[in-house]
Formats: sequence, C-alpha cells, structure tokens
Amino acid sequence: MTLVPSSLFSRLVLVQLGVLVAALLVSFAIHMHDRREALAQASGMQAAQRIADIVRLLEPLPSAERRRIVQVFSAPPLVISLDRAPLDGKAIDAEAGARSALFGAMLARFLGDRRPAAVAVREAQGASLPTRGMAPGVMAHKHWREPGAAMHFGSQPGVSFVAQVRLNDGTLLTFDSRQPVETASWPYRLLLSLAVLLAAVIAVSLVAVRWTTRPLKDFADAADELGRNIDRPPMAEKGPTEVRRAARALNTMQQRLGRYVRERADTLAAMSHDLKTPLNRLRLRAELLDDGEAKRKISQDLEEMESMVRATLDFMQGRESAEKPQPIDLTALLESIAADARDTGGNVTVEGAASRPYVGRPQALKRCVANLVDNALKYGDSASVVIQEAMGRLVIRIRDLGPGIPEPELERVFEPFYRLERSRSRDTGGTGLGLSIARQIAQLHGGTLNLHNREGGGLEAVLTLPRD
Repeated sequence: MTLVPSSLFSRLVLVQLGVLVAALLVSFAIHMHDRREALAQASGMQAAQRIADIVRLLEPLPSAERRRIVQVFSAPPLVISLDRAPLDGKAIDAEAGARSALFGAMLARFLGDRRPAAVAVREAQGASLPTRGMAPGVMAHKHWREPGAAMHFGSQPGVSFVAQVRLNDGTLLTFDSRQPVETASWPYRLLLSLAVLLAAVIAVSLVAVRWTTRPLKDFADAADELGRNIDRPPMAEKGPTEVRRAARALNTMQQRLGRYVRERADTLAAMSHDLKTPLNRLRLRAELLDDGEAKRKISQDLEEMESMVRATLDFMQGRESAEKPQPIDLTALLESIAADARDTGGNVTVEGAASRPYVGRPQALKRCVANLVDNALKYGDSASVVIQEAMGRLVIRIRDLGPGIPEPELERVFEPFYRLERSRSRDTGGTGLGLSIARQIAQLHGGTLNLHNREGGGLEAVLTLPRD
C-alpha cells in the first residue's frame, strides 16, 4: 500500500499544497522572528526612556527618600532595587549580545551624559527578585537571588532588559524591565490571514489542476472508446499544445487503423465471395458422380465450406455494418426470433417485455440474438429468453439446459473460428463465428455480451445494451 495518490490530478494537488504549506510555514517563522525582534526593540526603548527618567528623579534625593520612591516605582514590568551586586558578565547570555548592545546604546542616549551603566538582556524563566527591602510582590531576575531572600515566581517566561546605573554618590541602581507577557502572544490576525490565503490558494489550485488535467481525461476516454468503436468521431484537437499534438496523433492512428481494418475485411470478404464460384462448380461436378457414397461426402464438405463462407461474410458485415440506428420494438423482435425457431422445431420461450422502443440496428440485433438462441438450441435443446430493464440499460438473458462451458473457455469461445468441438464436424458444431459476431454487434451498440454457467446447470448468455 502506497501513500502516493494514483491519479495525476491528486499528485499535482498534493505537490502544490505541500509547497504552499511549506512556504507559509517558513514565512510565518520569519515573521514571528522579526516580530519578536521588533517587540524587543520597542520594549527596550520604552524601558530605557523610563530608566533615564527615574535616574534623573532619584539623583538629587537623599537615601531614605530614594528608598520610598523606589518602592513606589518598583512594580512589574519594571523592578528597581538598591545596593545590589554588580552584574556578573558570566550571567549575561552570549546569544543576547546584540540586544544588550542595542539596549545599552538606547539607554546611553536617554541618559544624555557619560554616566556609567551596565546592561544585559536575559531570558526570565518566571523567577523574581528577592523581596528584602522591596515592595510586596516585586518581581526580580533569577540570577540575583540572595541567601535567605524570599522568592516570587511568575507564571510565564519572558525577556528582561537589565540595567545598572551608578549615581553620583556611588549608589547602584538596578533596573529589571521585563517585557509584558501579552506582547509575546500569538498573532491571531496573521494566522487568520494565512488561513484565508491558504483556503483561497487551495480553491484556485483545484480549479487550475482540474482545468489542466481535463484534456488528459478526455484523451483517455477517446482512446478507450477507440478500442470499442474504430469508427468513432475524431477527437477534438483543442487545449494545450501537447494535448493538441496527442489528439492529432490519436486521430491519425484511428484513420490508419480504420483503413487497415477495412482493407483486411474487404480482402477477406472478397475471398469469401469469390469462393462461391468454385464451390458451385464443385457442386455441379459432384452431381455427375456415379458413386453415391463419394457424392454424399463431397456434398457434405461443400455445405460446410459454404456455411463457413456465409459466416465469414456475416462476420465482416457485423464489423462494418452500414445499417442506421432506428427505434425498435425489442419485444416484437424477440418474439419473431422465437417464432422462427419454433417453426423449425425449436423450443423457445420469451419472458418479460421492453417498456419502450430501443434505438438500435434491427437487423444486426436480430442476428445477434438469433445466434445466441441457435447456440442454446444446439447445445441445450431449448432456449429461454428473458427481457429485463434497469436504470440506463436493457438486459436480455438467453438461457439453456445444456452442459455449459468450462470456466477457462468462457472468453475464448468469443474468438473468431474458435470451437470447443475440435472435430469441426457439421454434426457437432458450426464454424466458430456465431459468438464472435454476436459480441461484435453488442459492442457496436455500446453494450456487452458475456457467458455464465448457471448453478442448476446450463449456460446463460447476458446481452446488456445501454439506453437513454
């Protein structure tokens, strides 16, 4: 079992959708990366501006006043602490070096002087600064936990912009500005836009692929119909260049095949027709023989040869029928075949009836059913003809009570001149063309002819004809 679709339409759709989904995923990943960078820069700029303002506010204040001001301003997302240890260079994430440099440049610009400042950008994993000397619930960075200090943990990770600024009196101010969690939320508008784009492209892809593969389907249908009817109308040479070339090649092949079949049929028909003249001369000469036994055998051989000639001509006529389709009372046609068979001593019954006329070739259909009835009478002594109607089709079943046919031979008996009876005796069988002619006529009407062995014994021939 393979996961690759079998049809060209499905494969093209799968390839297009695969490429489209991959491109959308890559685009979404790039957008999310750029979005995080833009949000980090915007948040860093806001944090740098606020840190610079707080530094200017705390610079002239005494120590006790500073602590009260710090407790007021120290609240998420900006956490302020006094007299913390200097930033440890090892604690700074090496991958955040670019962010640290950018944040430091923004902070230096907003401070507006040569005031020394240390900066870092870190991934905050939910841990908070110690609460000693700070307002209750103030968040801090996990790297700065002091022994014995109480810790508070947030519920979600984020990015912290950390800065340490030393005032003129030597006081070290530590700022931990954590990016708000909601800025890292999923961009639902973007996801909705991508979903709408994906649905639109899928719809357009289905239409485009169907439009592209439809000529190939028409080409396959035309080739399949050509196998059943060599005289079908030529395929329309339209569509893409490649399809037009294929259609032109198919039409050319049809013309060549048709010419070859007609030449072959004409040759065989002519030979069969010309054989009648020497056969008639042989018959006349046989009548002049004095030996009655030799005369009888020669006459029997001549009858068999004439039967083969007639069957061959019928076979050619079935292939090259010039009869025009017309409405047929199929029930009356079958009744006439049964009546003809009963006139010669055959036991034939007809069951069922067609509700409306069938459009077909009356003489060809009569020959088809007559051949099947003759076979049933020859090998089964009786024939039962059953007419059934189904949606879009007409089914004619010819049943007999004979010995049936071995399963491997059910299809071979339709081959021209093939007979189960190898002796070729006129007493045990015909020429081997009756079933071939019957199937050709069925195919000429767009139908099928098949043989089945019946469970209770005997053979059933099923003639299925399409109808509008």
